[in-house]
Amino acid sequence: MNTRFGWIALLSGILVCPANVPQAAKDAKEVLGTWEGESICTIPDSPCKNEHVIYEIAEDEKSAGGLKTDAYKVVGGEKQFMGTLACGYDASAKTMKCTFTGNGRKNEWEFHVRGTSMDGTLVLDEDRKLYRKVCVKRKSGS
Repeated sequence: MNTRFGWIALLSGILVCPANVPQAAKDAKEVLGTWEGESICTIPDSPCKNEHVIYEIAEDEKSAGGLKTDAYKVVGGEKQFMGTLACGYDASAKTMKCTFTGNGRKNEWEFHVRGTSMDGTLVLDEDRKLYRKVCVKRKSGS
């Protein structure tokens, strides 16, 4: 009898636990998809260049509840891959935070979702200065 109860408890746990994973995807549904707009430099005389950007936001299969953002710039009408950001989304605050670590730096992005628009900022690790402001609009997705 105890063995039967143990198997039922184990099977119930297996059936219940996976239901928790889609919740993260459901919470992030409002940011999933393609966003397009402008990324504007905030520091004059820096190597930064204003860019027309496309962000493709999807669930990150490697991180439970995490997101990944593939970032592209458009140059001469052609989409050029810039990199992938690891992101997390707080549905209650409608805020997506992303990081990119490369060349010994940790760059921090923060985006605020407002319906079909998303405003963001990039702050560089080295001096904590605001480096970019981003304004994008939903092109496809939820």
